[in-house]
Amino acid sequence: MGRGVSMLMMARAAWAGVRYTVVVPLLHVAVYLCAAMSLMLFVERLYMGIVVAGLWLNRRRRRRRSGRKGRDAAAAVDDDKRDDSDDLEAGGAEKPMVLVQIPMFNEKQVYRLSIGAACSLWWPSEKLVIQVLDDSTDGAIRSLVEAECRRWASKGVRVHYENRSNRNGYKAGAMREGLKKGYARDCQFVAVFDADFQPDADFLRRTVPLLLADPAVALVQARWLFVNADECILTRIQEMSLDYHFSVEQEVGSACHAFFGFNGTAGVWRLQALADAGGWKDRTTVEDMDLAVRASMRGWKFVYAGDVKVRNELPSTFKAYRYQQHRWSCGPANLMRKMFWEIVTSKQVSAWKKLHVLYGFFFVRKVVAHLVTFLFYCVVIPACVLVQGDIRLPKYVAMYVPAIITLLNAVCTPRSWHLLVFWILFENVMSMHRSKATIIGLLEASRANEWVVTEKLGSTTMATKKKKNQNQGFHTSEILLGLCLLYCAIYDIVFGHDHFYVYLLMQSAAAFVIGIGYTGSQ
Repeated sequence: MGRGVSMLMMARAAWAGVRYTVVVPLLHVAVYLCAAMSLMLFVERLYMGIVVAGLWLNRRRRRRRSGRKGRDAAAAVDDDKRDDSDDLEAGGAEKPMVLVQIPMFNEKQVYRLSIGAACSLWWPSEKLVIQVLDDSTDGAIRSLVEAECRRWASKGVRVHYENRSNRNGYKAGAMREGLKKGYARDCQFVAVFDADFQPDADFLRRTVPLLLADPAVALVQARWLFVNADECILTRIQEMSLDYHFSVEQEVGSACHAFFGFNGTAGVWRLQALADAGGWKDRTTVEDMDLAVRASMRGWKFVYAGDVKVRNELPSTFKAYRYQQHRWSCGPANLMRKMFWEIVTSKQVSAWKKLHVLYGFFFVRKVVAHLVTFLFYCVVIPACVLVQGDIRLPKYVAMYVPAIITLLNAVCTPRSWHLLVFWILFENVMSMHRSKATIIGLLEASRANEWVVTEKLGSTTMATKKKKNQNQGFHTSEILLGLCLLYCAIYDIVFGHDHFYVYLLMQSAAAFVIGIGYTGSQ
């Protein structure tokens, strides 16, 4: 008995030594690091919020000054223009040649939607070419897509079905090969739509004029409109995050820097600018962002057309969403690593723009935002609970700054404010995957170039409804995270004084819900 007590005392003494010489100092460093990263993110969010508010006030002031008479006159002019453009064939000679690329891979549920929408665009028939880039490996799906293309071709639409014998370069490789076709070389602009995107008929009429008005503009990016945002809480949460991206990040980038990340779809490129930037490259999983950064470093400008919206589908299963987030987190970090010196040594843009791209666009939004969320909420707070009294978290780090950042993120989707707590808890769990992906990208580890196509179920298909709310299986990493947080919560209830257990219990519950597969539509 005495020997057992002696060993227990020795173990306690050893833990005390490690705690005060290793754990506590490391936690102090982590707290300072989180405070610094939180302030970086806070300043970036506050700056963008002020710019967006200024843009909104400026637009409102201009609308008021225009007066009713001015608005009526403008409407009359618009009506005249609309009437003049109703006869598409009459003005065809004056319109530029436009290529529409639709890359797809085994898209059985949605291929008809995108092909049909592209073939229905209002543009002179002799000036519009539709190119369906089908990399499908399923022979039955290839036959269906090719038959759909033939159906539209029989109606007089210039639609070309292209299928490769390999998937080299994935999406970037397919679009690069598509631009080499003879019929594509005569085009001046190229519009890109993923397989689940459905542009309105007037899409080209509202975007191409912006490119024609300024020869220095390389890209016009439209906003996404989510057709299945109400399908489940997972899609509602995605809507909140993406609404902020489009309403704030893209808007500010366009207004202040004439630069933002191309979203890979729902955009129109000037082919001259695309070629000048080096064309499509497949060195990362974010070929769209790669092209945008290279074009920007060549001095080209981008325009965000937030009033032009293109319908699309959000991933409604957790598996599809997690793969998508891995690609969206790993790719930018890997691209920053590969383009750092190329950006620094660029001589065609100002130092201010290079600083914006490297610090604001890449470092803060693509690296710091992911790392600080996981490090602070899933590591530092639980660890501080286990070393009660030795470390005090500053209130501005633990409460004020995160609260303001969260409110700034959520303000763009007022209809989902009641889901704010769920959004926070879910994003904290997802930060584990995003941080891992970011580190993989920075280190260029084994999964840095992993490409998994985001599954589209087709928001209107019966298949989605039948699969709704079914269990998706267990996710080990989320369950382990939940167990760790639950242990820390219980420890805080027994020994703590800071009431962190309230947050830890909710966060562990969120991790368990995701871990046992009850997230998403199936």
